[in-house]
Amino acid sequence: MDRLLTVDQVAELLGTTVRFPRRLIEERRITFVKVGRHVRIPERAVVAFIEANTVAPTTRRLRSVA
Repeated sequence: MDRLLTVDQVAELLGTTVRFPRRLIEERRITFVKVGRHVRIPERAVVAFIEANTVAPTTRRLRSVA
């Protein structure tokens, strides 16, 4: 079973304040689980969010001088 993380733990993993994961939850941009009145985020959802929002570097083309 996947580990369920608190909002504080997700913020720590992402290096943000707790407002950011709470906004992701509010905007339904990340999967979350309601446990009573508590909100937990599956660890795989955090990994998927990071992968989906990772921007790969581009390679620079050198211009030939003629």
